[in-house]
Amino acid sequence: MRLSGITPSGHTQLGNHLGAIQRWVSDGGPDDRYFVSDLHAMTTTHNPGRLRARTSEMLAVLVASGIPAEQVFVQSDLARELGSLTWILECTCSYGEAARMIQFKEKGSGQPGVRLSLLTYPVLMAADILLQGAEEVPVGEDQNQHVELARALARRFNSIYGEVFTVPRAVLPLTGARVRDLADPARKMSKSARDAAGVVFMLDEPDLIRRKVRRAVTDGFTDVAYAPEERPRVANLLEILAGCRGCRPADLAGEFTSYGALKEAVADAVIETLRPIRERTVELLADPGELARVRKEGAARAAERGEHRLSSAMRLIGAGA
Repeated sequence: MRLSGITPSGHTQLGNHLGAIQRWVSDGGPDDRYFVSDLHAMTTTHNPGRLRARTSEMLAVLVASGIPAEQVFVQSDLARELGSLTWILECTCSYGEAARMIQFKEKGSGQPGVRLSLLTYPVLMAADILLQGAEEVPVGEDQNQHVELARALARRFNSIYGEVFTVPRAVLPLTGARVRDLADPARKMSKSARDAAGVVFMLDEPDLIRRKVRRAVTDGFTDVAYAPEERPRVANLLEILAGCRGCRPADLAGEFTSYGALKEAVADAVIETLRPIRERTVELLADPGELARVRKEGAARAAERGEHRLSSAMRLIGAGA
């Protein structure tokens, strides 16, 4: 069983779809689980109302993209279970282990008023993983250290108190196209980017998508060729097109004699790829009763899946009656 999460730090964008969600739909197994990690979005200053809205939007996008509703849930709907397990794991984790996390060092170093949650959220991530009994966790290099912490805590608890937790392992994520910012391909397309000029959001209207693609920066050449090192800007457009069509970017370059023609093809492909997802997402968001049902049932299934692990851990560590 694989467990994957996505944080609602901003509106879901094209990179999320081509880089992860699209692969979750096509390659995911029936036992895999996907969740909106809204609690992780609270480690820095945030707007509560905006976070709540983005959480609902992201849940709707996952379902609209084709992930079965029974495989998705929202992290905060398991707040009681996760809170209890996080505390148990914090009582198993040392301060040194938490403080060594690279992201805490990078994001917290020299910053005034750093929230304690920025230090402890890797333990919450471990609770996410261990509560669901995940065997594999697809993560990039920036999160691999956190899975290693989950492994260490699972082993330590099992050794000291008794066998409860599956020891997870990090695996290479099921990724698709690598999508870069259209205005600045030196950085990846991000849902939390301050400047959205080069970011295509999944709920953008077709006309807006076409304008953003037409304004995408290109390289100083006259022909279209796929050369990521020498021509990263055009390579980004070809990779986006390949991600939408399901083919290799190198095979597409020969189709185009101008940057203008390439941009029009990319815009058409992105618009048609996102159109059914955007329309279904809008429908779900317009029907809060249906979305609430999906969310409630997802939470119930996720809680049921982890109930025996939590109760066993509580009993073995000495908590409860």
